[in-house]
Amino acid sequence: MADVHSKEVRSYNMSRIKGKNTKPEIVVRKFLFSNGIRYKLHDKTLPGKPDMVFPKYKKVIFVHGCFWHGHENCKYFVVPKTRTEWWLDKINGNKKKDAENVEALKKQGWDVKTIWECELKPKNKEKKLQSILKEFKKQKSLENV
Repeated sequence: MADVHSKEVRSYNMSRIKGKNTKPEIVVRKFLFSNGIRYKLHDKTLPGKPDMVFPKYKKVIFVHGCFWHGHENCKYFVVPKTRTEWWLDKINGNKKKDAENVEALKKQGWDVKTIWECELKPKNKEKKLQSILKEFKKQKSLENV
């Protein structure tokens, strides 16, 4: 199936897709910051440059887009009908890199959390954000013992 856009239009559209500071990422950041949880952003010294790094808790969070990271059984992950083979190679490569980065972080002693874009949609957002906050509060109370 041929692409519905010209090469120039497709190139422009793709150039507008951000890799960091995405809307789902900002939702999580604002929520945690407003609840007193402080973090570093996109630490280049760590494998995969996690979206949020919490050195105090030895925890990192990745906020993944369902399409770009191939979220299995998710309605937001749909394989494009054009250049299907190229897209599957790209997405599978992302998944492979994600797994390698998680493994490397765990070997370094980091607790790795992945939050999917679909978990931050209005229907699920509050429940997901509260569960993340609960994890931090639980860890904080364990430190005070």
